Amino acid sequence: MYKLLPILLLISALSCNSKSEDEEPITPTPTLPVQVWTTSADQVNLLYKRSLAFATGRDDRFTTITIDTALALQPIEGFGYTLTGGSAMLLHQMGATERAKLLKELFGSDSTSIGVSYLRMSIGASDLDATVFSYNDLPTGQTDPDLSEFSIAKDEEHLIPIIKEILAINPDIKFMGSPWSPPTWMKTNGSSKGGQLKPEYYGVYAQYFVKYIQAYKAHGIEIDAITPQNEPHHPGNNPSMQMLSGQQADFIKNHLGPAFQAAGIATKIIIWDHNCDEPNYPIEVLNDPAAKAFVHGSAFHMYAGDAGALSTVYAAHPDKALYFTEQWTGKNGTFDGDFQWHIKNIIIGTMRNWSRVALEWNLANDPNYGPHTPGGCTECKGAVTIDGNTATKNVAYYIIGQVAKFVPPGSTRLTSNLTGPLPNVAFKRPDGKYVLLVLNEGADIQSFNIQAGNRWITASLGGKSAGTFVW
Repeated sequence: MYKLLPILLLISALSCNSKSEDEEPITPTPTLPVQVWTTSADQVNLLYKRSLAFATGRDDRFTTITIDTALALQPIEGFGYTLTGGSAMLLHQMGATERAKLLKELFGSDSTSIGVSYLRMSIGASDLDATVFSYNDLPTGQTDPDLSEFSIAKDEEHLIPIIKEILAINPDIKFMGSPWSPPTWMKTNGSSKGGQLKPEYYGVYAQYFVKYIQAYKAHGIEIDAITPQNEPHHPGNNPSMQMLSGQQADFIKNHLGPAFQAAGIATKIIIWDHNCDEPNYPIEVLNDPAAKAFVHGSAFHMYAGDAGALSTVYAAHPDKALYFTEQWTGKNGTFDGDFQWHIKNIIIGTMRNWSRVALEWNLANDPNYGPHTPGGCTECKGAVTIDGNTATKNVAYYIIGQVAKFVPPGSTRLTSNLTGPLPNVAFKRPDGKYVLLVLNEGADIQSFNIQAGNRWITASLGGKSAGTFVW
């Protein structure tokens, strides 16, 4: 058989060259108009791509998801992760070739990439840094109200070089900064863990934010938004700080907002940045007109409460934006359970409740779930696990991968109805295409219709699977 292969190829070539002049040219197989990417909880399919044709109309055997194409709701700013200091360190320690490949898979726009479009970072250390630090650390008993010792040197070691490589891949990516703690000398307990900001340092701390934004800008990095305090009702982390709603309103209206205004800083101020069980906190801040004037929106996590809290805040202050900025996956979770819960609650749930952003927690960890500070999270699982030059994709990679590339910044959410075990959310992209993300919570395959304007799609989705439809 192997000896016949050249003869067969020659016959084939001669056959192709001997077409009669009136023979019709070979027509390529047409590309079907609906593209579908599917991930199943059993990991048999991981962003598996297939194509569908439009249907001629409704199939009466199946339920229908109807998209209102005429009513644009909130704009979408992006999807992504927190690029912790530990994540940046692990990435920076990879070989240049291996790191470039991984960053392209995360932040690129081609068929091999998931198109991450938004990153959150800590201002100073988070609990997923190797050590605790601020940008103005001093020996015990010393203070620096002029911030003459301010320095982002720690970030220049790993974080900023990685950000610059990311920007080379995606120059339009947005960054949010969130502090876990100010310098200890500004705090009531003199510790990186807990305590509150001393009132006499409110103005100094506002200038600390100004210097942070200006220092990053000097590196060519624009900080799109900041939050005044990560998880202000959780002073038990290391680092951390308690900041009550009245204190946050005071800090913003009398110090941070005016400082940004005086320095010509357009970085957005986003409040709360904590759980969905306390919508009253951002409402209390926004109920203060002087504070509200400087606030762009409110941010949430979901370690308590549910996505309905975002709609509660929206109903009280519909002129302010909403963001979802953190949710972890842990070493004791399963791909099955985490993928379904996060797609339903963090992606679909927050988007259906007015969020402009959905972020998973840390981008990367090592095989021992490090690095982390003493007392920091010992179980946080990154979107990827980095072991030297080897990167393994985890569930959070596919949670964000199911939506980020398909719903780019500038998209808008559209109304779609909920039907049966098929939670979903719809979008219109800047290029005019429609996107529908659907989760089949049931164990069995589900068939359904999709209607958008005068277009119909007859679709099916395996049990415990998410599908992203683009047309």
